[in-house]
Amino acid sequence: MSDETPDSLIPYDEIVQDALRAVVGRVLGEVQKTGDLPGGHHFYITFKTRAAGVDIPQHLIERFPDEMTIVIQNRFWDLKVKKDLFEIGLSFNQVPAKLVIPFSAITSFVDPAVDFALQFHAEVDEDGPSPHDEAENDHPVAEPVEDGSNVVSVDFSRKK
Repeated sequence: MSDETPDSLIPYDEIVQDALRAVVGRVLGEVQKTGDLPGGHHFYITFKTRAAGVDIPQHLIERFPDEMTIVIQNRFWDLKVKKDLFEIGLSFNQVPAKLVIPFSAITSFVDPAVDFALQFHAEVDEDGPSPHDEAENDHPVAEPVEDGSNVVSVDFSRKK
């Protein structure tokens, strides 16, 4: 009997990633329906700026060549949630911008109001991501996120 775990023919890691990203879509869909964030809820969403399907202004890609974090709180507009992506209007240094972000590009979703976080596995170059400044869309309320029991981190690595 062998101690090695055989490679799965079922892509469990992809299935779990898709299911967790669907949580983000459902939450944003509820915000779209009501047009407002309930209570003190607000979201930090980190995504890969050069992922397939991401459509953001060039000046943001230049400033955040690998990843950026947006804050959805007080000042956002035109939130549209579709099956595979969401669109949103945000202001960066008082310049309005429309962002299109596929759920597959998201690497982190945090709601600090209730200490809830999801982290998604993302393929990274061996050199690691390029250093970047934190996103500064207008008037975010920065709150530290403490590690808590509501944090779900998913990182599936295959044994070879």
